[in-house]
Amino acid sequence: MKLQKIILVGVAAVFLALQLVRPAEKVVTTTGPNDLLAHHPAPEAVRRLLAGACDDCHSDQTHHPWYAEIEPVGWWLAGHVRDGRAALNFSTLGALPAREAVHRLDQCVDAVNHGEMPPGSYQLLHGDARLGPDEKTLLTAWFQAVGDRISAAEK
Repeated sequence: MKLQKIILVGVAAVFLALQLVRPAEKVVTTTGPNDLLAHHPAPEAVRRLLAGACDDCHSDQTHHPWYAEIEPVGWWLAGHVRDGRAALNFSTLGALPAREAVHRLDQCVDAVNHGEMPPGSYQLLHGDARLGPDEKTLLTAWFQAVGDRISAAEK
């Protein structure tokens, strides 16, 4: 009984100590000059889809849920965001060479069409990230149109 209390107090102390160590993150609330939407305005429906299904991991405008404040969950989420931004960051897409930007947009089309994005684990907790067939078509058509405009501008 006494050993159980010691273990419980130890676990609680470690949990509380973890709360003091927060992941460093970059959160921006304004749109920068290299943001995809600054270069390629989107209809409101597309903007909503991007905000609900993409931006938390693929832009600098991440909105963290309340449970992100609990470590080690916050570290896990910060890692997902870091990986998502490394793969594609809509906030900096305009700074990429045209060929690379078009390639990233083509990857978006493929990932959405194959159901890889947004990931199922994200959709479980974010209802607005669940894309129906019409929403997938709208979003991928917009990605493709932007890629076509970027390609045409390079020629």
